[in-house]
Amino acid sequence: MEIKGGRENQVWFLKISKLALAFAIIHSKPPGKSCREYIEHLARSVSEGDFGWKSKAEALEAEVLRLRQELLLNKICPRFCLENGKPDASAKTLLDQECINPTTYSSQLEDSGCDVSSDCAFDSLGTASDFHQSEHSVNTSKQWLERVLPLNLCTTSKEKSLTAPVQFLQHLLEIRKLSEGGILQADFTELEKDSSTICNSVSQLLDGLTVFYSNPTFPFSSFLTEAVCVLVSLITDTKFSNHVLKKCFKKLKEFQQNLVQIILRTGSVNRFQALHAISHTLILLGRNNMLRRSLISLLLPEVRQFAEQLLQVHQLQAKYDITQYENIFPLCMILEQLLQNEAEERNVSSSECDEEGKIQFLKSLDQIILLLSDEFPLFSLYLWRVSILLNSAQTAN
Repeated sequence: MEIKGGRENQVWFLKISKLALAFAIIHSKPPGKSCREYIEHLARSVSEGDFGWKSKAEALEAEVLRLRQELLLNKICPRFCLENGKPDASAKTLLDQECINPTTYSSQLEDSGCDVSSDCAFDSLGTASDFHQSEHSVNTSKQWLERVLPLNLCTTSKEKSLTAPVQFLQHLLEIRKLSEGGILQADFTELEKDSSTICNSVSQLLDGLTVFYSNPTFPFSSFLTEAVCVLVSLITDTKFSNHVLKKCFKKLKEFQQNLVQIILRTGSVNRFQALHAISHTLILLGRNNMLRRSLISLLLPEVRQFAEQLLQVHQLQAKYDITQYENIFPLCMILEQLLQNEAEERNVSSSECDEEGKIQFLKSLDQIILLLSDEFPLFSLYLWRVSILLNSAQTAN
Protein backbone atom coordinates (compact mmCIF):
# COMPACT_ATOMS: atom_id res chain seq x y z
CA MET A 1 0.00 0.00 0.00
CA GLU A 2 2.90 2.34 0.76
CA ILE A 3 4.40 1.70 -2.69
CA LYS A 4 1.05 2.36 -4.34
CA GLY A 5 0.57 5.52 -2.35
CA GLY A 6 4.06 6.72 -3.27
CA ARG A 7 3.35 6.26 -6.97
CA GLU A 8 0.05 8.09 -6.67
CA ASN A 9 1.84 10.99 -5.00
CA GLN A 10 4.40 11.11 -7.81
CA VAL A 11 1.66 11.15 -10.47
CA TRP A 12 -0.20 13.87 -8.57
CA PHE A 13 2.96 15.96 -8.20
CA LEU A 14 3.71 15.62 -11.93
CA LYS A 15 0.23 16.79 -12.86
CA ILE A 16 0.45 19.77 -10.50
CA SER A 17 3.89 20.67 -11.92
CA LYS A 18 2.57 20.61 -15.50
CA LEU A 19 -0.40 22.74 -14.48
CA ALA A 20 1.86 25.25 -12.71
CA LEU A 21 4.13 25.44 -15.77
CA ALA A 22 1.12 26.08 -18.02
CA PHE A 23 -0.09 28.93 -15.77
CA ALA A 24 3.42 30.41 -15.68
CA ILE A 25 3.67 30.36 -19.49
CA ILE A 26 0.26 31.96 -19.89
CA HIS A 27 1.05 34.60 -17.29
CA SER A 28 4.40 35.52 -18.90
CA LYS A 29 3.10 35.46 -22.51
CA PRO A 30 3.88 38.74 -24.25
CA PRO A 31 0.94 40.62 -25.81
CA GLY A 32 0.26 40.01 -29.47
CA LYS A 33 1.47 36.42 -29.42
CA SER A 34 -0.64 33.29 -29.00
CA CYS A 35 0.11 30.64 -26.35
CA ARG A 36 1.09 28.17 -29.07
CA GLU A 37 3.50 30.61 -30.69
CA TYR A 38 5.01 31.48 -27.31
CA ILE A 39 5.47 27.81 -26.36
CA GLU A 40 7.15 27.08 -29.71
CA HIS A 41 9.43 30.09 -29.16
CA LEU A 42 10.40 28.81 -25.69
CA ALA A 43 11.05 25.31 -27.08
CA ARG A 44 13.34 26.71 -29.78
CA SER A 45 15.22 28.81 -27.24
CA VAL A 46 15.82 25.81 -24.99
CA SER A 47 16.85 23.65 -27.95
CA GLU A 48 19.28 26.27 -29.29
CA GLY A 49 20.73 26.69 -25.81
CA ASP A 50 21.34 22.95 -25.48
CA PHE A 51 22.91 22.85 -28.94
CA GLY A 52 25.17 25.76 -28.05
CA TRP A 53 26.43 24.03 -24.92
CA LYS A 54 26.96 20.82 -26.86
CA SER A 55 29.00 22.60 -29.51
CA LYS A 56 31.09 24.34 -26.86
CA ALA A 57 31.71 21.05 -25.06
CA GLU A 58 32.76 19.33 -28.31
CA ALA A 59 35.10 22.20 -29.14
CA LEU A 60 36.68 22.04 -25.66
CA GLU A 61 37.12 18.26 -25.94
CA ALA A 62 38.81 18.70 -29.32
CA GLU A 63 41.13 21.35 -27.90
CA VAL A 64 42.01 19.17 -24.91
CA LEU A 65 42.87 16.27 -27.25
CA ARG A 66 44.99 18.57 -29.43
CA LEU A 67 46.95 19.79 -26.40
CA ARG A 68 47.45 16.21 -25.22
CA GLN A 69 48.71 15.30 -28.69
CA GLU A 70 51.24 18.12 -28.67
CA LEU A 71 52.33 17.24 -25.12
CA LEU A 72 52.84 13.59 -26.04
CA LEU A 73 54.86 14.49 -29.14
CA ASN A 74 57.01 16.80 -27.04
CA LYS A 75 57.60 14.03 -24.47
CA ILE A 76 58.54 11.52 -27.17
CA CYS A 77 60.86 13.95 -28.89
CA PRO A 78 61.40 17.37 -27.25
CA ARG A 79 63.15 18.70 -30.38
CA PHE A 80 60.10 17.91 -32.48
CA CYS A 81 58.06 20.85 -31.23
CA LEU A 82 54.91 21.80 -33.08
CA GLU A 83 54.31 25.34 -34.21
CA ASN A 84 51.46 25.84 -36.62
CA GLY A 85 51.54 22.12 -37.33
CA LYS A 86 55.18 22.04 -38.54
CA PRO A 87 58.25 20.15 -37.33
CA ASP A 88 61.19 21.91 -35.72
CA ALA A 89 64.11 23.46 -37.60
CA SER A 90 66.05 20.24 -38.14
CA ALA A 91 63.13 18.47 -39.76
CA LYS A 92 62.17 21.61 -41.70
CA THR A 93 65.70 21.88 -43.09
CA LEU A 94 65.42 18.35 -44.39
CA LEU A 95 62.11 19.22 -45.99
CA ASP A 96 63.57 22.31 -47.65
CA GLN A 97 66.39 20.26 -49.15
CA GLU A 98 63.96 17.97 -50.93
CA CYS A 99 61.83 18.77 -53.93
CA ILE A 100 58.37 17.47 -53.10
CA ASN A 101 56.45 16.71 -56.24
CA PRO A 102 52.73 16.91 -55.60
CA THR A 103 50.79 13.97 -56.91
CA THR A 104 48.35 14.73 -59.66
CA TYR A 105 44.99 13.23 -58.88
CA SER A 106 42.53 12.56 -61.64
CA SER A 107 39.26 14.41 -61.34
CA GLN A 108 36.06 12.43 -61.10
CA LEU A 109 32.88 13.65 -62.64
CA GLU A 110 29.67 13.13 -60.76
CA ASP A 111 28.13 10.91 -63.38
CA SER A 112 26.25 7.64 -63.10
CA GLY A 113 29.35 5.97 -61.66
CA CYS A 114 29.01 3.03 -63.98
CA ASP A 115 32.44 3.65 -65.51
CA VAL A 116 34.76 2.78 -62.64
CA SER A 117 38.11 3.38 -64.29
CA SER A 118 41.58 3.13 -62.86
CA ASP A 119 41.69 6.92 -62.73
CA CYS A 120 39.97 6.94 -59.36
CA ALA A 121 41.81 9.13 -56.88
CA PHE A 122 42.18 6.22 -54.54
CA ASP A 123 44.15 4.40 -57.20
CA SER A 124 46.98 6.78 -56.36
CA LEU A 125 47.52 4.42 -53.45
CA GLY A 126 48.20 1.62 -55.91
CA THR A 127 47.23 -2.00 -55.47
CA ALA A 128 47.69 -3.79 -52.18
CA SER A 129 50.89 -5.42 -53.45
CA ASP A 130 52.19 -2.07 -54.74
CA PHE A 131 51.53 -0.47 -51.40
CA HIS A 132 53.21 -3.38 -49.62
CA GLN A 133 56.31 -3.03 -51.80
CA SER A 134 56.47 0.76 -51.47
CA GLU A 135 56.22 0.60 -47.68
CA HIS A 136 59.16 -1.78 -47.47
CA SER A 137 61.18 0.49 -49.74
CA VAL A 138 60.86 3.41 -47.34
CA ASN A 139 64.27 3.17 -45.69
CA THR A 140 65.12 6.83 -45.31
CA SER A 141 63.46 9.85 -43.79
CA LYS A 142 63.67 11.57 -47.17
CA GLN A 143 61.29 9.07 -48.77
CA TRP A 144 58.85 9.31 -45.89
CA LEU A 145 58.75 13.09 -45.92
CA GLU A 146 58.02 13.05 -49.64
CA ARG A 147 54.76 11.22 -48.87
CA VAL A 148 53.49 13.80 -46.42
CA LEU A 149 50.93 16.05 -48.05
CA PRO A 150 50.19 19.56 -46.79
CA LEU A 151 47.20 19.66 -44.48
CA ASN A 152 45.68 22.75 -46.04
CA LEU A 153 44.10 20.58 -48.73
CA CYS A 154 40.96 20.00 -46.68
CA THR A 155 38.05 22.17 -47.73
CA THR A 156 34.90 20.56 -46.33
CA SER A 157 33.73 20.31 -42.74
CA LYS A 158 34.01 16.51 -42.87
CA GLU A 159 37.63 16.77 -43.94
CA LYS A 160 38.42 19.44 -41.36
CA SER A 161 37.31 17.04 -38.62
CA LEU A 162 40.10 14.70 -39.79
CA THR A 163 42.84 17.33 -39.70
CA ALA A 164 43.86 16.98 -36.04
CA PRO A 165 44.15 13.15 -35.88
CA VAL A 166 45.81 12.92 -39.31
CA GLN A 167 48.33 15.59 -38.42
CA PHE A 168 49.16 14.00 -35.05
CA LEU A 169 49.59 10.52 -36.52
CA GLN A 170 51.62 11.93 -39.40
CA HIS A 171 54.02 13.53 -36.95
CA LEU A 172 54.35 10.28 -35.00
CA LEU A 173 55.36 8.50 -38.18
CA GLU A 174 57.71 11.34 -39.12
CA ILE A 175 59.44 11.09 -35.75
CA ARG A 176 59.76 7.34 -36.27
CA LYS A 177 61.50 7.77 -39.63
CA LEU A 178 63.67 10.68 -38.52
CA SER A 179 64.78 8.79 -35.40
CA GLU A 180 65.72 5.78 -37.54
CA GLY A 181 67.91 8.07 -39.64
CA GLY A 182 69.60 9.44 -36.55
CA ILE A 183 68.27 12.94 -37.12
CA LEU A 184 66.13 12.94 -33.96
CA GLN A 185 66.29 11.16 -30.60
CA ALA A 186 62.91 9.74 -29.62
CA ASP A 187 61.56 7.86 -26.59
CA PHE A 188 58.52 5.85 -27.67
CA THR A 189 58.01 4.37 -24.19
CA GLU A 190 55.90 7.48 -23.57
CA LEU A 191 53.21 5.88 -25.73
CA GLU A 192 52.66 3.23 -23.05
CA LYS A 193 52.28 5.90 -20.37
CA ASP A 194 49.72 7.86 -22.39
CA SER A 195 48.02 5.28 -24.57
CA SER A 196 44.65 7.05 -24.49
CA THR A 197 45.88 9.92 -26.65
CA ILE A 198 46.87 7.79 -29.62
CA CYS A 199 43.79 5.59 -29.11
CA ASN A 200 41.46 8.62 -29.13
CA SER A 201 43.22 10.00 -32.20
CA VAL A 202 42.81 6.74 -34.11
CA SER A 203 39.15 6.53 -33.06
CA GLN A 204 38.57 10.09 -34.23
CA LEU A 205 40.17 9.30 -37.58
CA LEU A 206 38.07 6.14 -38.03
CA ASP A 207 34.86 7.96 -37.12
CA GLY A 208 35.67 10.72 -39.60
CA LEU A 209 36.37 8.26 -42.41
CA THR A 210 33.13 6.40 -41.62
CA VAL A 211 31.14 9.63 -41.87
CA PHE A 212 32.73 10.43 -45.22
CA TYR A 213 32.20 6.97 -46.70
CA SER A 214 28.58 6.98 -45.51
CA ASN A 215 27.88 10.11 -47.58
CA PRO A 216 30.82 10.65 -49.95
CA THR A 217 31.34 13.73 -52.10
CA PHE A 218 32.94 13.70 -55.52
CA PRO A 219 35.63 14.12 -56.58
CA PHE A 220 37.61 12.52 -53.75
CA SER A 221 40.17 14.89 -52.31
CA SER A 222 43.85 14.11 -51.99
CA PHE A 223 43.56 14.85 -48.28
CA LEU A 224 41.22 11.89 -47.84
CA THR A 225 43.70 9.74 -49.73
CA GLU A 226 46.44 10.88 -47.35
CA ALA A 227 44.22 10.10 -44.34
CA VAL A 228 43.90 6.49 -45.55
CA CYS A 229 47.66 6.36 -46.18
CA VAL A 230 48.38 7.52 -42.64
CA LEU A 231 46.01 4.93 -41.17
CA VAL A 232 47.54 2.08 -43.19
CA SER A 233 51.09 3.22 -42.40
CA LEU A 234 50.24 3.27 -38.71
CA ILE A 235 48.86 -0.27 -38.53
CA THR A 236 51.76 -1.68 -40.57
CA ASP A 237 54.60 0.20 -38.87
CA THR A 238 56.68 -2.11 -36.68
CA LYS A 239 56.95 0.52 -33.94
CA PHE A 240 53.25 1.35 -33.69
CA SER A 241 51.22 -1.55 -35.09
CA ASN A 242 51.20 -3.75 -31.98
CA HIS A 243 50.51 -0.80 -29.72
CA VAL A 244 47.64 0.48 -31.86
CA LEU A 245 46.11 -2.95 -32.36
CA LYS A 246 46.28 -3.68 -28.64
CA LYS A 247 44.38 -0.51 -27.78
CA CYS A 248 42.23 0.02 -30.88
CA PHE A 249 41.55 -3.45 -32.31
CA LYS A 250 37.88 -3.38 -31.32
CA LYS A 251 37.45 0.05 -32.93
CA LEU A 252 39.25 -1.08 -36.10
CA LYS A 253 37.00 -4.16 -36.34
CA GLU A 254 33.96 -1.92 -35.92
CA PHE A 255 35.32 0.32 -38.70
CA GLN A 256 35.65 -2.69 -41.00
CA GLN A 257 32.11 -3.80 -40.17
CA ASN A 258 30.76 -0.32 -40.89
CA LEU A 259 32.47 -0.23 -44.29
CA VAL A 260 31.14 -3.67 -45.20
CA GLN A 261 27.60 -2.59 -44.28
CA ILE A 262 27.98 0.60 -46.32
CA ILE A 263 28.94 -1.52 -49.33
CA LEU A 264 25.92 -3.79 -48.85
CA ARG A 265 23.34 -1.07 -48.21
CA THR A 266 24.29 1.76 -50.52
CA GLY A 267 21.93 2.25 -53.45
CA SER A 268 22.79 5.64 -54.94
CA VAL A 269 23.39 6.02 -58.65
CA ASN A 270 26.98 7.18 -58.08
CA ARG A 271 27.82 4.40 -55.64
CA PHE A 272 30.38 2.57 -57.78
CA GLN A 273 33.10 5.16 -57.27
CA ALA A 274 32.53 5.10 -53.50
CA LEU A 275 32.42 1.28 -53.43
CA HIS A 276 35.72 1.16 -55.27
CA ALA A 277 37.34 3.48 -52.72
CA ILE A 278 35.92 1.57 -49.74
CA SER A 279 37.02 -1.75 -51.21
CA HIS A 280 40.53 -0.42 -51.73
CA THR A 281 40.67 0.84 -48.14
CA LEU A 282 39.60 -2.55 -46.77
CA ILE A 283 42.21 -4.35 -48.87
CA LEU A 284 44.90 -2.00 -47.56
CA LEU A 285 43.78 -2.60 -43.97
CA GLY A 286 44.09 -6.31 -44.72
CA ARG A 287 47.85 -5.85 -44.98
CA ASN A 288 47.87 -6.32 -41.22
CA ASN A 289 47.56 -10.03 -40.40
CA MET A 290 45.15 -9.60 -37.49
CA LEU A 291 42.86 -7.24 -39.38
CA ARG A 292 42.99 -9.47 -42.46
CA ARG A 293 41.87 -12.50 -40.46
CA SER A 294 39.03 -10.57 -38.82
CA LEU A 295 37.92 -9.20 -42.20
CA ILE A 296 37.97 -12.63 -43.84
CA SER A 297 35.89 -13.97 -40.95
CA LEU A 298 33.46 -11.10 -41.50
CA LEU A 299 33.15 -11.51 -45.27
CA LEU A 300 32.79 -15.28 -45.46
CA PRO A 301 29.33 -15.47 -43.82
CA GLU A 302 28.12 -12.37 -45.73
CA VAL A 303 28.97 -13.88 -49.12
CA ARG A 304 27.68 -17.32 -48.12
CA GLN A 305 24.39 -15.88 -46.84
CA PHE A 306 23.85 -13.96 -50.05
CA ALA A 307 24.57 -17.08 -52.11
CA GLU A 308 21.95 -19.03 -50.17
CA GLN A 309 19.40 -16.23 -50.56
CA LEU A 310 20.08 -15.97 -54.27
CA LEU A 311 19.67 -19.74 -54.67
CA GLN A 312 16.33 -19.61 -52.87
CA VAL A 313 15.13 -16.77 -55.10
CA HIS A 314 16.32 -18.68 -58.18
CA GLN A 315 14.53 -21.86 -57.17
CA LEU A 316 11.28 -19.98 -56.52
CA GLN A 317 11.67 -18.04 -59.80
CA ALA A 318 11.13 -14.85 -57.83
CA LYS A 319 12.51 -11.37 -58.48
CA TYR A 320 15.75 -10.37 -56.85
CA ASP A 321 17.19 -6.98 -55.90
CA ILE A 322 19.63 -6.03 -58.65
CA THR A 323 21.29 -3.42 -56.38
CA GLN A 324 22.11 -6.02 -53.73
CA TYR A 325 23.40 -8.33 -56.45
CA GLU A 326 25.73 -5.62 -57.78
CA ASN A 327 26.90 -4.65 -54.29
CA ILE A 328 28.01 -8.18 -53.42
CA PHE A 329 30.75 -8.17 -56.05
CA PRO A 330 33.03 -5.72 -54.18
CA LEU A 331 32.89 -8.06 -51.17
CA CYS A 332 33.76 -11.02 -53.37
CA MET A 333 36.72 -9.13 -54.85
CA ILE A 334 37.93 -8.05 -51.41
CA LEU A 335 37.65 -11.60 -50.09
CA GLU A 336 39.54 -13.03 -53.06
CA GLN A 337 42.32 -10.46 -52.73
CA LEU A 338 42.72 -11.05 -48.99
CA LEU A 339 42.88 -14.82 -49.48
CA GLN A 340 45.48 -14.36 -52.21
CA ASN A 341 47.57 -12.14 -49.91
CA GLU A 342 47.32 -14.73 -47.18
CA ALA A 343 48.40 -17.49 -49.54
CA GLU A 344 51.37 -15.43 -50.75
CA GLU A 345 52.66 -14.63 -47.28
CA ARG A 346 52.20 -18.17 -45.95
CA ASN A 347 52.70 -16.96 -42.40
CA VAL A 348 49.25 -17.56 -40.96
CA SER A 349 48.91 -20.98 -39.36
CA SER A 350 45.65 -22.91 -39.53
CA SER A 351 45.13 -22.46 -35.80
CA GLU A 352 45.05 -18.68 -36.26
CA CYS A 353 42.44 -18.72 -39.01
CA ASP A 354 38.68 -19.03 -38.67
CA GLU A 355 38.51 -22.68 -39.70
CA GLU A 356 34.88 -22.99 -38.61
CA GLY A 357 33.94 -20.07 -40.84
CA LYS A 358 35.77 -21.61 -43.79
CA ILE A 359 34.09 -24.96 -43.26
CA GLN A 360 30.65 -23.34 -43.15
CA PHE A 361 31.40 -21.38 -46.29
CA LEU A 362 32.54 -24.44 -48.25
CA LYS A 363 29.65 -26.63 -47.06
CA SER A 364 27.66 -27.79 -50.15
CA LEU A 365 29.20 -24.88 -52.08
CA ASP A 366 29.80 -26.97 -55.21
CA GLN A 367 26.08 -27.70 -55.45
CA ILE A 368 25.18 -24.01 -55.01
CA ILE A 369 27.66 -23.02 -57.73
CA LEU A 370 26.25 -25.63 -60.08
CA LEU A 371 22.65 -24.47 -59.55
CA LEU A 372 23.48 -20.79 -59.97
CA SER A 373 25.99 -21.04 -62.82
CA ASP A 374 23.49 -20.72 -65.67
CA GLU A 375 21.54 -17.74 -64.31
CA PHE A 376 24.38 -15.99 -62.44
CA PRO A 377 27.65 -17.03 -64.12
CA LEU A 378 29.81 -14.17 -62.84
CA PHE A 379 28.81 -14.59 -59.20
CA SER A 380 29.25 -18.36 -59.52
CA LEU A 381 32.73 -17.80 -60.92
CA TYR A 382 33.67 -15.68 -57.89
CA LEU A 383 32.33 -18.33 -55.52
CA TRP A 384 34.39 -20.96 -57.31
CA ARG A 385 37.58 -18.85 -57.19
CA VAL A 386 37.15 -18.16 -53.47
CA SER A 387 36.52 -21.86 -52.81
CA ILE A 388 39.72 -22.76 -54.68
CA LEU A 389 41.73 -20.35 -52.49
CA LEU A 390 40.16 -21.71 -49.29
CA ASN A 391 40.81 -25.31 -50.27
CA SER A 392 44.39 -24.47 -51.24
CA ALA A 393 44.97 -22.84 -47.87
CA GLN A 394 43.63 -25.89 -46.05
CA THR A 395 45.81 -28.20 -48.13
CA ALA A 396 48.90 -26.07 -47.47
CA ASN A 397 48.25 -26.09 -43.72
